[in-house]
Amino acid sequence: MAGTLRVGMVGYAFMGAAHAHAWRTAPRFFDLPLRPELTAVCGRSAAEVRAAAARQGWSDTETDWKRLVERDDIDLIDICTPGDSHAEIALAALAAGKHVLCEKPLANTVAEAEAMAAAAQQARAAHGARAAVGFNYRRVPAVSLARQLVAEGRLGRIRHVRAQYLQDWLVDPEAPVTWRLRAERAGSGSLGDLGAHAVDLAQFLTGEPITGVSAVLETFVPERPDPAGGHRPVTVDDAAAFTARFGGGALGVFEATRFATGRKNALRIEVDGELGALVFDLESLNELGFYDRAESSRTAGFRRVLATEPEHPYAAAWWPAGHVLGYEHTFTHQVKDLVEAIAAGADPTPSFAEGLRVQRVLDAVAVSARTASVWTAVTD
Repeated sequence: MAGTLRVGMVGYAFMGAAHAHAWRTAPRFFDLPLRPELTAVCGRSAAEVRAAAARQGWSDTETDWKRLVERDDIDLIDICTPGDSHAEIALAALAAGKHVLCEKPLANTVAEAEAMAAAAQQARAAHGARAAVGFNYRRVPAVSLARQLVAEGRLGRIRHVRAQYLQDWLVDPEAPVTWRLRAERAGSGSLGDLGAHAVDLAQFLTGEPITGVSAVLETFVPERPDPAGGHRPVTVDDAAAFTARFGGGALGVFEATRFATGRKNALRIEVDGELGALVFDLESLNELGFYDRAESSRTAGFRRVLATEPEHPYAAAWWPAGHVLGYEHTFTHQVKDLVEAIAAGADPTPSFAEGLRVQRVLDAVAVSARTASVWTAVTD
């Protein structure tokens, strides 16, 4: 490999661990043009961040993200923090000429996302810096295959999109308050955490923007136990449901909830076109369902495509056909694509502009629910 890409990561918990695994793993399975180097990880607790660095393979630690951004031995800042700090960290990193990878959703507000997208454009022009948002489910081989089939015209004109992201970790009303249930930290609840993935996948797979929505949001349990004592109000949504229209005329139906009893991490999306249909379920993430109307009705039906063949996206770098991949591989594929884009001087996807587009859809959903409007346009 020609050189190194020195990475500094902010945040080291669940998402940070997934990102660190990907930075370590990608160069071991893909022939990358730059070798990622786990230079430093940042967290507020010195003891805890040192322990995380030892587990995850980071060479150094910081307890102030501003010092991390200022370091001359860092080329890229990887942001794995709650949404309330995304904009501040990303703007500082881009101003310093660093590449940026930021977890989804891009920001907590449209205004923050607009500033981040503008800063990314300016940093690219001034420093050649690149910025990407971490919608990792695009990198599931079956999902990438689905996008290829749509782009090839195998579904024809798209008519319907149905997307659900269902979890159940808040069904118990005595589950404690966390940062994800506080609007000042998370921005929104199931809408931003889960719905953002569904919106991004829908726009990615169809290649069409969502242009309008009609929505409802609900908070089923308005207050929860505070680990520090007493109870605190829940200030985000527990569930979101909305209909949507796409730029090409397709209709969409979306649901995101943390109250789907029995569902742990069920992301499902179906796309119906005039010539065929696709269905993907994250809980069977190596499989893609494909229906081709050109087949004889005598034997036609949804076929199960096991997306582990060398011809399938990313799969050739891994195991023999049928030896399935998992959740962590999506982050490794994300690193591969980002490193290759940086080395080529190309814009990575999804870009901050695409992250902004998702943010505008989420904002339109929130406005529609708040105003009980029949239809809310997604504005640019």
